[in-house]
Amino acid sequence: MSDQSPAVIEPTSVQTGAEVAAAGDHPPATTDSAPARMGWGQAISGIINFLTLAARVMALSIAAALLKEQLHLLKRRMQKDAERARRLSGHLGQAGVDPKFQAQALEVAAAFDRVAEASGEVARAADQMEANAVAVRDAHEAEYGGIHEVTKALPYKQPKPGFNEVP
Repeated sequence: MSDQSPAVIEPTSVQTGAEVAAAGDHPPATTDSAPARMGWGQAISGIINFLTLAARVMALSIAAALLKEQLHLLKRRMQKDAERARRLSGHLGQAGVDPKFQAQALEVAAAFDRVAEASGEVARAADQMEANAVAVRDAHEAEYGGIHEVTKALPYKQPKPGFNEVP
């Protein structure tokens, strides 16, 4: 890095609007200051986009809730199966079966415990995803849901459609 200050760009000449017009150069800005009018197609497209986004967020929320429920069921099932495998190992020991088979039953129980723990972690992630989807839906509705009703209730005339549009 150098110790010099950044280069400043300064104009070499300043011209008035009349001088620019006399020189035949056109300023970069357009002379048409009227806002572009939004057509019916753009308005309908905007409404459809709003409704589609709301529906997709709702579908995401529902899917996350269903996934979470299935994962909780899986976790309970794996915990029960792990307990059964541990009981089996105990019964094998009481029956005098080779310790190798008792150890295998305990390994199976440990595997079931790992699956139960992992499904619990994924269920927590799905729960967070569901909460986030609900928050997005609520924020979207709060931000855009009542705009039409509010603008119609205001005593002030609103800008024409497309006036605030960013190119």
